[in-house]
Amino acid sequence: MMRRPLVVITGPTASGKTTRAVHLAKATGGEIISADSRQIYRGMDLGTGKDLAEYDGVAHHLIDICPAGYRYNLYEYLRDFAAARAAIEERGHLPIVCGGTGLYVESVINGLRLPEVPADPELRASLRGLSLDELTAMLASMKSLHNITDVDTPQRAIRAIEIQTYYRTHPEAAMQAEPHPLEDVTLIGVDIDRDTRRRRITDRLHARLGQGMIDEVAGLIESGVDPDNLIYYGLEYKYLTLYVTGRLTRQEMERQLEIAIHQFAKRQMTWFRGMERRGHHIHWLPATLPADEFTGRVLELMDKPLRDITAPF
Repeated sequence: MMRRPLVVITGPTASGKTTRAVHLAKATGGEIISADSRQIYRGMDLGTGKDLAEYDGVAHHLIDICPAGYRYNLYEYLRDFAAARAAIEERGHLPIVCGGTGLYVESVINGLRLPEVPADPELRASLRGLSLDELTAMLASMKSLHNITDVDTPQRAIRAIEIQTYYRTHPEAAMQAEPHPLEDVTLIGVDIDRDTRRRRITDRLHARLGQGMIDEVAGLIESGVDPDNLIYYGLEYKYLTLYVTGRLTRQEMERQLEIAIHQFAKRQMTWFRGMERRGHHIHWLPATLPADEFTGRVLELMDKPLRDITAPF
């Protein structure tokens, strides 16, 4: 089977990535592989912006593949991504990665293949109670093989420390986790100015609250999903769960959540700048481009020889 090129469309939250990916897929006969760390969960729809109607018949993968409450990880994502890409290529179609989870995007284009790292209950118990800042400082002091992780909650930071600790005691796993960057990847970023991004985030948040996002979270808890697992997912599910369980007022929830989403978008942009420093060239295309022009620019970039692509430093 001939390996097909890979197109990645990424960018910060509220930049309109999915619409761009769908338009490209229709123009090329492609299929979309999600790179969103929360849209994989069933029943978590409004809070993740999972508008399946937006795909308009385009085949999409790695969405709604796990029950809410499950703690999906990078090892599983890379495994499932490889299977989805192989199936798409078997059909002779173009795989299009779409999403803003920088950890997933960079791991994919780095050709990362991670070993499965088991839980370490003793280590977790020893770290329990430490603050996010303390855990992040501890992680920063450890040699990180792929030097990227998502540590916006203590639980995620503990898992990252657990993985790095495992690598220290299992050198064969550490060797397996070394990156092998993919060739023939076209990496597209949707470039949206800060003020427009902030306005979209605020408008979208209020719209989703009006559409029933609070009821969605309450329903997940009533169905048996542990509130702590929803808090683990961060952002909407963290703050809405704190509200639904009586730990925040409605006003506190809305204010803190809006701030958290704006901060998240800033972290995404920091990640993308870091990717460029690490040698990944992101072709930033304006979010204001008409759909046909945006797609045309992507198609032109796909034909650009790799030797002509240099990363800015």
